[in-house]
Amino acid sequence: MLNGYYNPYYYDPTYILVIAAFLLSAIASFGVKITFARYSGVRNTRGLTGADAAKYVLSAGGVNGVRIERVSGNLTDHFDPKAGVIRLSDSTYASTSVAAVGVAAHEAGHAIQHDTGYVPIKLRNGMVPVVNIGNVMSMPVFMLGLILGRPNLAMIGVILFSGVLVFQLLTLPVEFNASIRAMRILRERDLLGHHELPKAKKVLFAAAMTYVAAVAATALQIIRLLGLLNRRRR
Repeated sequence: MLNGYYNPYYYDPTYILVIAAFLLSAIASFGVKITFARYSGVRNTRGLTGADAAKYVLSAGGVNGVRIERVSGNLTDHFDPKAGVIRLSDSTYASTSVAAVGVAAHEAGHAIQHDTGYVPIKLRNGMVPVVNIGNVMSMPVFMLGLILGRPNLAMIGVILFSGVLVFQLLTLPVEFNASIRAMRILRERDLLGHHELPKAKKVLFAAAMTYVAAVAATALQIIRLLGLLNRRRR
């Protein structure tokens, strides 16, 4: 603080929260990469590719009209509800590994959610435009409030950023539910053997932990912002 105004060069002990948030995200990201790499070397006994698995899961879920396409990259798999497309990465699409089958089935699980009107995914998707705006505007508004000595303006920045946390919290049931749907179909349709199912589940669990870590990291960021704001009000 200098003359009552926010000094961006002032030592800020709340940076420990930034470091903690970074470490949580890094550990979760490292975990999913290691787990995926480990089970990418385990070929499933039926010889199904990731694309095959996605097709079978979609069929079992009664979903029609969803295309399965290949996209470049590693672990860039996703379901695009607007285009009606499941995009599987190079490491998943043609791979016959247990990891690839699990990931592809998970993305098909999202397509089933969309097709059946799963409420959390509808709420999450509906929040996307608002969250994007809030994510862009939150930090500039917050910093402007601190610099001008306007705590109420800074608080608006915190509220805008809190929308990201709400979005991430809604993402958790969406991700866990997609994995539950995928694993159930893989088991019921005997797409993976009994000894292979736990391995696919480990891959999906590791992926889910990245979303849990994101929630924790965002919560820590909000705590930090509130801490900075509280110091400014003193």
